[in-house]
Amino acid sequence: MGAGRPRREDARHLAGHGRFLADVALPGTRNVAVVRSPVPHGALRSVRVPDGVSGTDVWTAADLAPLARPLVATAALPGFRTAPLPLLAVDTVRYVGEPIALALGDTRAEAEDLARRITVDIEELPPVVGHRAALAEGAPRVHREWPDNIYATTSVTAGDVDAAARRAAVSLTREYTVGRQSPLPLETRGVLAHHDRAEDQLVVWTSTQTPDLVRDAVAELLGLPGNRVRVIVPDVGGGFGAKCTVYPEEIALAAVAARLDHPVRWVEDRAEAMVATTQARDHHYRLTGHAAADGELLALEADIVVDAGAYSVHPWTATMDASMASAMIPGPYRVRDYRCTARSVATHSTPLGPCRGVARPAACFGIERLIDDLAHELGIEPYVMRIRAMVGPRSMPYTSVAHKVYDSGDYPEAVRRVSRLIGHEEVRARQRATDPGSRSRIGVGYGSFTEQTAHGCLEWASRGLAVTFGVESARLVMDATGSLTLGVGVQSQGQGHETTLAQVVAEVLDIAPERVAVRQGDTAYLPRGDGTFASRTMVMAGGAAYGAANLLAERLRSVAAVLLDEPPDRLRFEGGSIVGDRGGRTLTALAREFCLTPDHVPGADGGLDVTFTYRPEVQTGAFTYGTHAAVVRVDLDTGEVALLDYAVVEDCGTVVNPLVVEGQTIGGTVQGIGTALMEELPRDSGGRPAVTTLGAYRVPRAADVPRIRIEQLHTPSPHTVLGMKGVGESGAIPPPAAIGNAITDALREFGARMDRTPMTAARVWAALDRAVASGPSRAPAVAGARTDAPGGGAVPR
Repeated sequence: MGAGRPRREDARHLAGHGRFLADVALPGTRNVAVVRSPVPHGALRSVRVPDGVSGTDVWTAADLAPLARPLVATAALPGFRTAPLPLLAVDTVRYVGEPIALALGDTRAEAEDLARRITVDIEELPPVVGHRAALAEGAPRVHREWPDNIYATTSVTAGDVDAAARRAAVSLTREYTVGRQSPLPLETRGVLAHHDRAEDQLVVWTSTQTPDLVRDAVAELLGLPGNRVRVIVPDVGGGFGAKCTVYPEEIALAAVAARLDHPVRWVEDRAEAMVATTQARDHHYRLTGHAAADGELLALEADIVVDAGAYSVHPWTATMDASMASAMIPGPYRVRDYRCTARSVATHSTPLGPCRGVARPAACFGIERLIDDLAHELGIEPYVMRIRAMVGPRSMPYTSVAHKVYDSGDYPEAVRRVSRLIGHEEVRARQRATDPGSRSRIGVGYGSFTEQTAHGCLEWASRGLAVTFGVESARLVMDATGSLTLGVGVQSQGQGHETTLAQVVAEVLDIAPERVAVRQGDTAYLPRGDGTFASRTMVMAGGAAYGAANLLAERLRSVAAVLLDEPPDRLRFEGGSIVGDRGGRTLTALAREFCLTPDHVPGADGGLDVTFTYRPEVQTGAFTYGTHAAVVRVDLDTGEVALLDYAVVEDCGTVVNPLVVEGQTIGGTVQGIGTALMEELPRDSGGRPAVTTLGAYRVPRAADVPRIRIEQLHTPSPHTVLGMKGVGESGAIPPPAAIGNAITDALREFGARMDRTPMTAARVWAALDRAVASGPSRAPAVAGARTDAPGGGAVPR
């Protein structure tokens, strides 16, 4: 552990030897095309099948009704409204892309041809477009039986906000928006299902992050015993949260396959993915901050609205983002007075689902933009205000005003280090030296964050989920050659599990990690697992692997004690051997002797096959934290933003593999840059998606990203095995905040603010235009910043 070992997975992927869902070929497979709604809202009058088409070549809701129940996501929250997610639309369509029918063909092309011949009669109805329309008086109901369009409202009240406001030197109210985007895994979704009559099992191959969750849903909704459903997951080409939801296509294809004598396969194309895979973000905040003259954050008020789309997804529900955002708004700051209302609203759009960071990128954008705006009102450098307002290391563990337990770390030190790493004073000097007539400006900005990782069952239960997560198991087997196989229930989508989990086992037994094979993705032969999401795998599955390795170590000591005639507690592992005072044996020799000639080791305790289940004693999670800093240049004529420099200081506790951690951090940061500057799924006034191709959906390119410099702090968590914390999502959380603050810093002299993502050139230019039209900024001076603001004509209108 701690060694930067290259990922073993890379060898097969770089050579093209990976096997993804679309690569799986079973004899007799027929392909599926999905007929989808072309409108956001309408009454489904009829679905007409062309004459002469076999009854098993087209499937509608009426055909599936006797075979499977719809997905229903429930939450134990006051006033929560359920919205069953139909496998195929019954009488109403509620978003563009909603499945209506399945068409089967010998090839995908034939299936698509048949799908185009199916006639769907939809009477268009007025759609609800956006959160404001959803909340408007007299708005159409997305679900007619509801009294309004609100899935649920949650609220938090702590302390006395009004009293704190009276003590404040400055109170500031701002509105911030983070736009809707796609999680956009490189590999789209896919399902291949067939009835294995030899085993009498329904076998479902699917590209998912949560194999056991899918298996349980298929069994329950089809009314089958769990042991008659097997889910297999091949290589997964990215997920980012989009593949840890149970989808209608998975249940529908399983139901169809159970009635046919051949496999059926559906592979999502990119146009489908842009409208049918769950989407992300779409958060809207009205925040008020109350601060003392020295920068102490006294109180916060928040009104949060999340556009959750047409349905609740299983198992996360439509309230996932709003409840997480309300808990994360206080961020890493000492604040005892907090008032928050969070609403999840239904609209005629694709359902919202998990995406890397789940709500935290938007919550971070809101609180961190507000911190910068408060700092400028107070005339304090924004990074200095952060240091003054943050929870300090002596306060750890610290329970936040939103009841999150920050377990360990030095939050202010991360800010100090990143300010040095980004060269803060040098940037300020460059700003002071800028010619007032120059057609560009530079700015520096910060984004600080906390990320709750690897939380246990009680934490999920507190959010009202009907399915809670917090347990992982690992099975470790040593064979007669001395090699080991680790089976786990988590599922990699590119994180490097085959490398890092092997390192944990190798650490215990003091062997080369190459001796450990890691297996995942088959519910029939691997221990049950909750899956890979929420930055939980290294802590949860790593904890299970560590426990299994220690159990096996006890077994090996028991065997060696007989062979070496020494007490087990005198034996130790060294360089692939087990040794004592009287000599030793290689683990290979030990395994061979035990497995092939067990009569040589009478009385040895147990075998070389162990299973360990890990459940953290403290279930509030381990908090990764850090601060990102960005330097930008803004073109005043076009609004174009160029990233000049980017720095990260974070703390994910004990690092198992620094190369993997760096890769996760860089990848997440680039994804966050996309959120900040370019990624968006807008809808037109009629509710139709305006972007459905990668030609129109901009993502970061190599040329858009500067070298990302990273420093690590190492504060082990007291709550986890080996002090590990999760790191999979942290990189994606602060970039919109850091970049938004940097752009606003660059344009501060004009009074322009960036309060909405993505911060495209058009939005930056429009903010400048509005600011110039309203006159020069009256913002107080910040130490080291320019104050000689040019007049209102500085930017052409």
